[in-house]
Amino acid sequence: MRFFLAIFALVLASPSAALAAARTDLRLALWAKGEGIGSPRVLTLRCDPAGGTLPKPLGACRRLDRLAAPFAPVPAGSACSDVFSGPQVGIVTGSFRGRHVRAVFTRSDSCQTERWSRVSFLFPGVS
Repeated sequence: MRFFLAIFALVLASPSAALAAARTDLRLALWAKGEGIGSPRVLTLRCDPAGGTLPKPLGACRRLDRLAAPFAPVPAGSACSDVFSGPQVGIVTGSFRGRHVRAVFTRSDSCQTERWSRVSFLFPGVS
């Protein structure tokens, strides 16, 4: 039993296990006219190695890499203008840098639109 535990610990400590744990594997559900209106366009993005159905996945992975917290919500207490920029909705689920992510993007006010704009490359044809 100890032998198997030692092997398991070595596997977990190996660089390939660390890389697998830090992997990015995302599902993008996009609605051009608002969530629930029609069927969403569903795309995928994987990084390291880059792939999926999102156009130009390598470029998207590189752009995501440059962002500190691309899926973070708008900070509480932010002052946002009540300016509606469109009905578009994007929902991102999966793992980013090895962590579970579920983020909803809208364009319902100035803060949400700014947040959308930072990752708009994930929403081709919907922005």
